[in-house]
Amino acid sequence: MESAYQFLLSLGGIFLIGQAVSTLGHRTFLPRVTLLLLFGVIIGKQGFNIIPALFSQQFEIIAEMTLLMVGFLIGGKLTKDSLSLGINKILWISISTAVFTAVIVSAALVWAGLPIELSIILGCIASATAPAATLDVVMESNDKGPFSNLLISIVALDDAWALMLFAVGIAVATSLSGHVSDVSSVFLAVKEIAGAVILGVLLGFPAAYLTGRFKPGEPILTEALGLVFICGGLAMWFGISFLIASIVMGAVVANFARHHEYPFHEIENIEWPFMVIFFVLAGATLELRMIADIGLIGLVYIISRILGKFIGARVGGQLSHVDKTVKNWMGIALLPQAGVAIGMALVASIKFPEYRQMLLSLIISSTIFFELVGPVFTRVAIRQANRAH
Repeated sequence: MESAYQFLLSLGGIFLIGQAVSTLGHRTFLPRVTLLLLFGVIIGKQGFNIIPALFSQQFEIIAEMTLLMVGFLIGGKLTKDSLSLGINKILWISISTAVFTAVIVSAALVWAGLPIELSIILGCIASATAPAATLDVVMESNDKGPFSNLLISIVALDDAWALMLFAVGIAVATSLSGHVSDVSSVFLAVKEIAGAVILGVLLGFPAAYLTGRFKPGEPILTEALGLVFICGGLAMWFGISFLIASIVMGAVVANFARHHEYPFHEIENIEWPFMVIFFVLAGATLELRMIADIGLIGLVYIISRILGKFIGARVGGQLSHVDKTVKNWMGIALLPQAGVAIGMALVASIKFPEYRQMLLSLIISSTIFFELVGPVFTRVAIRQANRAH
């Protein structure tokens, strides 16, 4: 009984505070994502420590459910109409940003004195971007202009490029460290990405045809959540990327569901409560003291990642002939970083136990920085792009 009332009190309090934070976010320069993270820090173990353990123990499953919905909504924006206006831009900027970030961060860390194999791994991890925070800032701004549409499309491809770079980086680092080249990492990444694409397509086509039949032209929430969660469950069972699978399924449904205009739009009505819990619990679990432990290496990593995103977006923008506004601000909008980077760091720490402490402390601490500050940069970039247009 005691755990039940604590759980309900926590849930109700977080929802009410989430609504207040959302309102406050419209009146300050801080996006609601950052405000929710800060609120989580205050009530979490770094602050007053008032979140019941029973509630915080559910963070992993809540995070996965949230990211599944985020992935599906991002995929739903990858329609033929939106891609036909900028597939060249999306590919050039997304690939260029990922590659330049990996190269610049790796080179900077070698210059700072880290072993070359560790620098390569960290550089590849740096290429990842947080889809949930980026999507929420775009939705909060209620902006449907070309810059925001391009940003969401780039974020949709970001995890795929990051996984591929990370796999290649692990193989190269293994070879450089004197071990046999770890080609299996590349095959595992290909399997994870290809498997996710196949699963998303296999679920997406029947979903596109069958949904929206109970209420003609209007998919209902239970249909939407059922398919999205089945997609996530199957992806986890097969050991493939559930985020990429949900993005692909969303894109397939959006492009092939002819009988309803906006597939699964009902998810938007329930996504925000999950986002509130997700970001509050993410803030509550942050280890802020780790920021003080990273020193000069951490500063080099943070600055070089910012430079990598900025320069990569400019180069990609130049190659795809986008306007000056996109070249100047797209890299800044791609700074948020979260769980994908930490997941990569955990995998790398198993492969390279001798670098475990440096890998985890650097990635976790820098992720805290980009998780708190990144959404602010994204909001600034969107506003500046709108003013320029």
